[in-house]
Amino acid sequence: MKHAILGVGAIGGLIGTALSSLGEDVTVVVRPATLPAFPANLSLERPSGTLTPPVKAVGALTEPIDVLWIATKTYQLQSALEVVQVTPRCVVPLLNGVDHVAVLRKRFGPERVVPGTIAVEAEKVAPGQFIQRSPVVRLNLAASGESLLGAIVGQLGNLGFACQFIANEQTLLWGKLCFLGPFALVTSASGMNAGEILANAAWKQKLSSAIAEACAVANASGAQIDATRIQSVVESSPPAMRSSMQKDVAAGRQLELDAIGGPIVRGGALYGVDVSTTVSLMADIQAKAA
Repeated sequence: MKHAILGVGAIGGLIGTALSSLGEDVTVVVRPATLPAFPANLSLERPSGTLTPPVKAVGALTEPIDVLWIATKTYQLQSALEVVQVTPRCVVPLLNGVDHVAVLRKRFGPERVVPGTIAVEAEKVAPGQFIQRSPVVRLNLAASGESLLGAIVGQLGNLGFACQFIANEQTLLWGKLCFLGPFALVTSASGMNAGEILANAAWKQKLSSAIAEACAVANASGAQIDATRIQSVVESSPPAMRSSMQKDVAAGRQLELDAIGGPIVRGGALYGVDVSTTVSLMADIQAKAA
């Protein structure tokens, strides 16, 4: 199949490199200023070795494709879509949060958008060069995409991807956000890593409260999320783990604060769920980033 990657950062680069290494036809969409010097081969350094498959880079997407993988930051989505001048058979967003799905379905049609989530520690070190630090990539996709994507997802399993198709889209999207949201907010507000938070009674309580709030909103939205399981996953995280948002705060970069915390706060107002801890954490982060 023909694939295109919109947003060639750590996640987009990882997906594009993996697909191209499997023999898929992959095009990456990059900024015009980056295009002349973009390498002819991607490079992904993984725990099991390095992949260096070929890739085609373009400044705008004008040729028909089967699958458009979107891995931009949420605040970049609208401007990034301006260079997409075709209608793909399938659109797979791997963005944080939940609100982007409605935006994409309005643009491309409900039946074309197959929501997805991804969990991996990866980074972009240079244009076309990426590092995958965690041994496993966890890729979850909505079950609506299984007929088209099932074969390629099976091949990704051979590269160490742990993939699932999930029937309930709300469970799919909120399953990640109920972990990511509280963890990102608490690490960013505190400046601590996972181990430091769990060793601090006050911050550990805030983390537990934020998880409970996120899960309550998720379940009110139609998801089926077990707060106890999310808490267990957080507590078993590597002690040195920090969130991407925390790193962005420290570096003075733009934050995905609304995409990560906003759905919890807005859902709390909609469903009458107390989300005061989440609101407080977001306010603390906004003050730090000001």
